[in-house]
Amino acid sequence: MLSSPLRTFSTLSYNSRHLRLRLRRPNPSLSFRSFSVNMSAAAHTQPIEHVVLFKVKDGLDSSKVNDMLTGLNGLISLDQVLHLTAGPILRNRSSSSTFTHLLHSRYPSKEDLSIYSAHPAHMNVVKQFVLPICDDIMAVDWVADALKGPVVAPPGSALRLTLLKLKENLGEEVKSEILEVIAGLREKLGPNVQLTVGENFSPARAKGFSIASIAIFPGPNELEAATSDQEMVELQKEKVREYMESVIVVDYVVPPPQTASL
Repeated sequence: MLSSPLRTFSTLSYNSRHLRLRLRRPNPSLSFRSFSVNMSAAAHTQPIEHVVLFKVKDGLDSSKVNDMLTGLNGLISLDQVLHLTAGPILRNRSSSSTFTHLLHSRYPSKEDLSIYSAHPAHMNVVKQFVLPICDDIMAVDWVADALKGPVVAPPGSALRLTLLKLKENLGEEVKSEILEVIAGLREKLGPNVQLTVGENFSPARAKGFSIASIAIFPGPNELEAATSDQEMVELQKEKVREYMESVIVVDYVVPPPQTASL
């Protein structure tokens, strides 16, 4: 969301347009389970995940925060955006995280993400509503390899974001092993949970966090039930702990769509 703007706008390629036609936004009123069935045509697509974490200044007037969220959510109207949601973080699971708000969005390609980032509407929201009220911002981007299920996370669904900062000088084999460990949770989480994981390709605003994953559950209760499975949690931690320098884990619930658009 806050990557460096391009000097000139590039045009959408045929492949981006073609992919967007296959990934039209589904009706958010449908259930998460029905998406998993009806979006089978998108089972092997590779859209781009884009997540931004914000720390809003303490003691800020709530109207300014609402203006920021309205502006960010209005960016869903841009042609490059497949999915976008922004709102308050439900819970910081790691003591190192002090972020207060989150934006999660998806794009057909890296090119679409770049065009979105440089779009005047996006730049205006960042300049007018985001930067003046935030003490800290970080962003990560990765390819959602073989995304299965909905491109759009329905309102009320619960999202678990995990970011890993790895120790220095780890080889590609180690990174691949970590990605495989996290991806392996798909089978344990079950068919109603969507999980994507990948290596961040936009390091400038990522604060050294290089591995990112998002697990999307039908709702907060399902998230709590899955993550209270200590055996599963410990299994994942044991396999990656020796390689980690630090971790950020936050939970977020997708709010109802806003009517404002840009």
